[in-house]
Order: sequence, then structure tokens, then C-alpha cells
Amino acid sequence: MSERVIPESQRRRRRPTKQGTVLSEQVIVETALQLIGRHGAGALSVRRLGAALGADPSSLYRYFHNTDDLLLAVADELIGRAQYGWQATGDWQADLRAIGLRIHAAYQAHPQAAMLAAHRTTGRENEARAVEAILGVLRRAGFPDAEAVRIYHAFVDQALAFAAQDAAALALPPAAQAADLAVWQANYARLPAATHPNIAATARLLAADMRGSGYPFALELLLDAAAARLVAL
Repeated sequence: MSERVIPESQRRRRRPTKQGTVLSEQVIVETALQLIGRHGAGALSVRRLGAALGADPSSLYRYFHNTDDLLLAVADELIGRAQYGWQATGDWQADLRAIGLRIHAAYQAHPQAAMLAAHRTTGRENEARAVEAILGVLRRAGFPDAEAVRIYHAFVDQALAFAAQDAAALALPPAAQAADLAVWQANYARLPAATHPNIAATARLLAADMRGSGYPFALELLLDAAAARLVAL
């Protein structure tokens, strides 16, 4: 199908769809995000997307090779949204903290899409800009290139892994979310100290802490470890 994709600059047809929408890559990606958000991760298909846009499904192949190509564009859109408004401050830890939390928040805003996209490598513009920015923060901080690459790898994988896990939890039906949280009170808080002394000693803390994401604290641990390595260089 790849030969059917037409570069944006060469497209001539700008007629609206039946719903009055002029197709573009951005419009298609945004509609795909909405479709996934409403109907779940399995909803992304050319047929459904065409119906949502009021367009012939075959017209989408003028913009994307196939549904996987579209999925990569959706993943890149989430990466772009995470970067929107971010600016380097010169404080490398503050800059990485801001980037990490933005990544996590962008994926939590679209949990169904995050489950499809968090593990993908897009090679597209937004991803390349993010890679460049993170490596720039690390290299300007004084990390040698090899060390900067290792920390970049750990930083990004940590952010995306938490984003995917937390997105999967958010994508559960509300009743399932509530039931999972209730386990900490209904099960763990009742375990006796005689058999589970460590759980019994921390049960209330566990129940409170497990209500939120572990990512912010994990991010601080990674930044502290990176700072210690920088001092040791």
C-alpha cells in the first residue's frame, strides 16, 4: 500500500467529507484518538475511522500506509502533546522531571491510546524532537555521551513503562478500578502480624500510597541516581 500514500505538499483534493471535514493527517490522527478513547484499543480500523470522518475508508490510504502507520502517527501525537509548552531552564534535573511528568500526564489523558502506543518507536518528528531535547539536557549537564545515552534510555523507558501501566489501570471499568484499590483495605490490611509482620506494620501506608501512581517517586529515584553518577565522573 505504501505507493498510495501522497506527501502532504502534493495533495490537491481539499473537498470536505460528508460531515464537512477537510481531511488532513492531523484531523485523521485526532479523530483516531477520539475513536480509541470512546471505544477502546480495538476500535482502530480504517472502516470505523472512515465512518467517523464521513469519508470513504480508501481515502485514508492517501495519508497512511495502513493502520499500523496510523498508530505510529497517534503515538507521535501523544509525544508531541507531552512536549507542548516545555522549555529548558538550564537545571537539568528540573528539566528532566518536567519532561517525565509531561510524558506521564499526556498518556494518562488518553489511556486507551497509551496502551497501544507507549511501547512503539515512531521515528517521526515529535519523537525525534523529544530524543534531541532529552539528550541535549543530559549532555549540557556534563554527562559524557555514552553515559547520556544510558540515562536517556533508562529515563524514557521508565516514563513509558509507568505510563502504559497506569494507563491500563485507568482504562479499566470504574468498578474494576475500585475493586483493585479495595484489595489493600479488604485483604492486606487484615493480614495478621504473626504471619505477615511487614505488611501489618505498613498496611495503612500501603493502602494510601497505592491509590496513586508510583511514577513521581520512581522518577526522583532515577534523577538522584543520575546526579550521584555525575558527581562521581
